[in-house]
Amino acid sequence: MESTNDSNSEPVSKPQLIYRCKRCRRIVASEESIVPHERGQGGQCFKWRKRSGHNVGDEEKEPTQCCSIFVEPLNWMHPVQDGYVEEKLQCIGCKARLGSFNWASIQCNCGAWVNPAFQLLKNKIDDCYM
Repeated sequence: MESTNDSNSEPVSKPQLIYRCKRCRRIVASEESIVPHERGQGGQCFKWRKRSGHNVGDEEKEPTQCCSIFVEPLNWMHPVQDGYVEEKLQCIGCKARLGSFNWASIQCNCGAWVNPAFQLLKNKIDDCYM
């Protein structure tokens, strides 16, 4: 009788999430390059909201979904390599604007501050598994 031993079999790798430019489908980031951030308090965190005050009946019903992802600086980000402090990020293939970066920080639409920030807008990229 043969015995089956799972320890000799190769590990099954899960599919990797990648992000592509919506216009030209060039890969711009992968799941490993994502920089997670803790969600902020939504609109209450922004300056215009702080100045006008918080009204009692003006609370948000559900948490704000982040409209961007933050990544590590990647090789295709030429303005980063050129030494700029802040600049727009363009796709290296089609020159579509994908987001922006700032070494100081950028505030996400959920209210969280990310420092340093390399932001890719979700409406400019597609995510898929490879």
